[in-house]
Amino acid sequence: MAEVIGVVDIVVAAGREQAFTEAFEACARGTHAEQGCLTYALHVDNANPLHFVLIERWRSQEDLDAHMTQPYVADLFGFAGGEGNLTAAPSLAFVSALGLGDPAKASL
Repeated sequence: MAEVIGVVDIVVAAGREQAFTEAFEACARGTHAEQGCLTYALHVDNANPLHFVLIERWRSQEDLDAHMTQPYVADLFGFAGGEGNLTAAPSLAFVSALGLGDPAKASL
């Protein structure tokens, strides 16, 4: 099984930051309890409080697939799809570390 790393880029509409972080926190609590979840961490852009980045690591693709079926994920997607909550659809990339340089510092 190979780890899966996801990077999700999210920009919320002005005034929706608190609602988004509350919706995300509810999802994070359930997600952190999943056995395959290695990292599920939301970050906010220091220069733009409307811009969020989620970094997630999963033990395997199967674990990520199971995560996507959870009701708290559906609730978060429901918020994201709600009119006026985000400025655009989130972008998602699944990435693999190249491991260049110091191996201890070259991957999550």
